[in-house]
Amino acid sequence: MSHDSDLMAQQMPVRDFYLGRQPILDRQQGLYGYEMLFRNAPVNVAEIDSDVAATATVIAHTAQLGLEKVIGDAHGFLNVDAEVLMSDIFVFLPRERVVLEIVEGMAASKSMLDRIADLSTHGFRFALDDARIDAPDVQLLLPMIDYVKLDVRTMPLASLTTLAPRFQRHHKKLIAEKIETREEFEACLDLGFDYFQGYYFSRPAVISGRKLSPSQLTVLELMSLVTSDADNIEIERAVKRDVTLAFNLLRLVNTPAIGMRHRIDSVSQAVTILGRRQLQRWLQIMLYAEPARRGSSMSPLLLLATTRGRLLELLAQRLRPGQRNVAEIAFTVGIMSLMDALFGTPMTDIVEQIPVIDEVAHALLRRTGFFGDLLHLAECIERMEECDDQVMPALRELAISSEELIELEVAAFEWSDEVVRFAI
Repeated sequence: MSHDSDLMAQQMPVRDFYLGRQPILDRQQGLYGYEMLFRNAPVNVAEIDSDVAATATVIAHTAQLGLEKVIGDAHGFLNVDAEVLMSDIFVFLPRERVVLEIVEGMAASKSMLDRIADLSTHGFRFALDDARIDAPDVQLLLPMIDYVKLDVRTMPLASLTTLAPRFQRHHKKLIAEKIETREEFEACLDLGFDYFQGYYFSRPAVISGRKLSPSQLTVLELMSLVTSDADNIEIERAVKRDVTLAFNLLRLVNTPAIGMRHRIDSVSQAVTILGRRQLQRWLQIMLYAEPARRGSSMSPLLLLATTRGRLLELLAQRLRPGQRNVAEIAFTVGIMSLMDALFGTPMTDIVEQIPVIDEVAHALLRRTGFFGDLLHLAECIERMEECDDQVMPALRELAISSEELIELEVAAFEWSDEVVRFAI
C-alpha cells in the first residue's frame, strides 16, 4: 500500500466505519453485483459526514483487508463524488470488476469529464444514479456511462415507463434500485430493466400449496435424523439412498472453506469426522442450494443465508470464545432466518417442522436473547440505509467495535462466496 493511502487511512479512525453490500440481480434472478455501502458512525449529529466523503477513507481501510473478498466474483458498485474521483484511491481497486457510481447532481466540469475518460481507459466503468436524461450534465456524461440507476421508491411508475426507453435507446444498461416487492420486480422486468437492486428476493412470499422438491424433503428428513439420537449407520443409509444428495454432500464438505487437511471420500467418513452439528450445517446449506440449481448463476438467497450464518458464527466466537456450541447455534440461527423466504412459509411453521431449541426459536421469531441480538445486527447491516441509526447501539450492546465488525464481515463474505461456488 502506498504512503498516500496510509495517510488516507489515518485521516479518520477505522473504528468509526462499517460496511454492507446490497445485491444486484440479473433478469434470471442470479447475482450480478453488489452496491458497496460504507457508513461512518459519528459520535454526535454535528459530526455526520457525507457517506460519499467517507468512502475514500473506508476503501483505503477495506483495501487492506482485500476489497476483492467483499466483491467475490461479482461486480462492485461504489458511490463516488468529485473529491473521491480525483483521489488516488483507484490504485487499490480490482478495476475489471468495479463500477463507479456517479452521485446525482455532480457537476460535469471539463476536469471531471477528463478524469472519467482517463479512468475508463484503465478499465473502470461508470453508472449514473437517479439521472434525468434532459439535464445538461447528464447529456455530457451519458457517452461515458454504461449503467443508469433509477430509484423505484422516489420515481412513480409513469416516470419509469417514460425514462426507461429513452435511456435504452442510448444502449445503457438499466438498474432498478430499492426494489422491495416481487410486484415491483415484475413491473421493472416488463419495462426491460437489466438489473434489480434490493432485498425483494428475501421477502417471504407465502404461496399456498407450494410443494417442496423431493430432494428438499429428503434433506429435511435427514436433518431430523441428525438432530435425533439416530445411529451413524442409520444416517449413512439415508444419505446413500439418494445418490445426488450423497454426491453433493461430499462435494460441499470438501470445500476449501472448511480447511480440512484430508479429503473426505465417503459418507461414513463425513458422518464420523464432521460430527452431528457440522453435518447439520451442510444440510441446511443444501436446502438453499437445491432450488438454485435451476440456473447456473449464484443464488442470492443462498449467498445471503450463508453470509448471515457465518457472520453470526464469527460474532459468537469473538464474544463467547471457547464455546463452540454457542458459535454453531449462532450459525443455525443465521441460516434458518431466511427459510421463510426459501419455503414461502411463515417462520412459526418452520420452527415447528424443524426441531430447534427455545433460544433459536426466540431469535428467529422475536429477535430476542443473545442470538436474536446477533441476528438483528446482521439484518441492520444488510439494510443499513433504513437501519443506519441502529447499528452502533447494537454494537455497543454487544461490546464489539466496528473495526472488529468489518474484519468479521469480510471473513463472512469470503467464506460464503467460496461455499456457494461449491454448493451449486
